[in-house]
Amino acid sequence: MSVDAASRSDVLLSVEGLTVDLPGRTGGRVRVLEDVAFEVPRGRVVGIVGESGSGKTMLLRSLLDLLPDGARRSWERVVLDGADITSELPRRRLPAAMVFQDPMTSFNPLVRIGGHLTEVAQRFQRVGRREAMALAREALVAVRIPDPERVLSRYPHELSGGMRQRAMIAMALLAQPELLLADEPTTALDATIQAQILALLRTLQAERALTVVIVTHDLGVVAAVCDDVLVMKDGRIVETGTVDRVFGAPQHPYTKTLLAAAPAAPDEPATDQGGDA
Repeated sequence: MSVDAASRSDVLLSVEGLTVDLPGRTGGRVRVLEDVAFEVPRGRVVGIVGESGSGKTMLLRSLLDLLPDGARRSWERVVLDGADITSELPRRRLPAAMVFQDPMTSFNPLVRIGGHLTEVAQRFQRVGRREAMALAREALVAVRIPDPERVLSRYPHELSGGMRQRAMIAMALLAQPELLLADEPTTALDATIQAQILALLRTLQAERALTVVIVTHDLGVVAAVCDDVLVMKDGRIVETGTVDRVFGAPQHPYTKTLLAAAPAAPDEPATDQGGDA
C-alpha cells in the first residue's frame, strides 16, 4: 500500500510485510503489527493516526528496533533510497532519529542538557568535545532556543516541558538524520505550546530537507502539519494517501468514523515564536 502521488524515485523508505509480535501475559504470542506495508515520500511530513492500541507507536519503534524485550520483528522487504537493504537488517541502522512523547523519560536527570547533546554529536559526527559543544549550541539555536548557553548548563528538570521538547529535537538533529520520527511529540504539552512545537517541526523539515513521520491520535495535528497520512487499526494500515484526499474523500469505514468523531480544527495554525515554550 503506497502513499498517493509518491513515485518510486521520490520514496525515501519503503517497507513491505512488517510483522511484530510480543509475549502474551498468559503465554503464547500476541500479534501487534500484521503484514504492514507503507512508503515514506522523501521530504514530506507523514502522519500516522489511529486509536490507542492500533499499533502506531509500535510501528515507529520497530523502524529503530526499539521494541520491548521478547518482541519478534520480521519484514519481507525494506528499501532505503532505492536500495534493497533487507538482508543488512538489523545490522544496518536506518538514518533516523526519534523524538519521544515525554523527554523526561529520555534525558538522564543527573546529566546537564549540554552533556546529552555533546554525547550525541561526538557519537554521530565523530568530533571532539569542543566541537561537539559548538554543534550543540548551534542545534539549540536551530530549534529557536534564544539563550543556548543557559540551556546547555541546565538539568532537564530545570526546563519547562516545551523547552525540554525543543532540546530533545535538537538532540535528534545532532544525529544528522534523513528521517525524523516523532512519537506523540506534543501530547504532554498545553495547546499553545503544542502548536508551537508542531510549527517548529514543520519549519525544520523545510529548512533541512528532512522527511518527518509523526505519530498522533489527533487528526487536527495531521491537518495542520502533515502532507500525507497513514490510518491504522488493529495493527494494520487500512488507508493511506495525501491529507487532502483522505480527509476530503475517505475510503475506509474506520477512517470515516475517525473523521466524524474529530473536533473541528482551528482556522489558523499557530506559528513558532521560540522563547520559553
